[in-house]
Amino acid sequence: MLNQITTILECSRVFSLPMTVMSWLVVFTYSSLVAGHVRYGLLSLIGVCLAHLAANVFDDYFDYKSLIKQVNFNKREYLKNSQKTKCRYLVAGLMKPRQIFGLACIYLALAFLIGIFLFIKCGIGVLYFALVGGILTVLYSFLSKIRLSEVAVALAYGPALFGGVYYVMTKTFSWDAIILSIPSMIVTVILLYIHTVMDYDFDINEGHKTLANTFNSRLDSLVILKWLLILAYITPILLCIFDIADWQVFSVWLTIPLAVDLYKSMVDFSTDPESVPEHRWYHFPMENMMGEPSFMTRIYQSRNLMIYYSILLSVSIVLALI
Repeated sequence: MLNQITTILECSRVFSLPMTVMSWLVVFTYSSLVAGHVRYGLLSLIGVCLAHLAANVFDDYFDYKSLIKQVNFNKREYLKNSQKTKCRYLVAGLMKPRQIFGLACIYLALAFLIGIFLFIKCGIGVLYFALVGGILTVLYSFLSKIRLSEVAVALAYGPALFGGVYYVMTKTFSWDAIILSIPSMIVTVILLYIHTVMDYDFDINEGHKTLANTFNSRLDSLVILKWLLILAYITPILLCIFDIADWQVFSVWLTIPLAVDLYKSMVDFSTDPESVPEHRWYHFPMENMMGEPSFMTRIYQSRNLMIYYSILLSVSIVLALI
């Protein structure tokens, strides 16, 4: 039973949930301080986490379906070369495609029930945000093959998440919540972009068109990462300009050394994909490496950058608004 639960959590990529929780934390903190309904905010967290897990599982399911249609698909070679976090449990036979599809549908159905409850309690606005989230969840696998995965994540973790959580907590729409989403949205997109950079060769071999592999090499693709990191530390200025928060938001600049460290780590990966960054105290938490220390260390680096950034942003909102 325990092994089955572990397999389900691994194939759902539960390690990626902090990106949802931390994004939610920022808008939840802001909404709570403007007299938002806390219980509805907490319930929305469960809903968006379930939608996130559904998107992960659907992504693997549709990728697997594409893989097995390829005439040159070799199960043994795939297992030897692929990342352990993607499709391996399907190719290895640990779970069957219908089980994966069913798991994704369960996640989506539970999220749908929460959405129905919030719709009844909070109003028609929930429907609009839920529709955007649901469409992005189901279409993400397709969008990720046509260089739109970053756009999908930006929409999901920006306007859809921040606008939706703010709405269920206050029953009103707010442009301030949308503007507040911009810095958080960028650090979330950074996490996804790093994943696609490391999957550069893999995606080319599988015929996936990503923003990263539009460039001639991994190293060339890092120009996008550089600009995303720069924007992550410039955009908090918008929160001051629009009087959403105060100077405290610049506490996120404390994470700049982590961002620089992450960029250097990706440069090393681009020249030597087998290289493993030295683990320092500020890199943690770093849990299960899943047999891929080079890949997972960098995923955890980018995830943890987002965690620290989001916590500092949330604390700065509290200090600015209390």
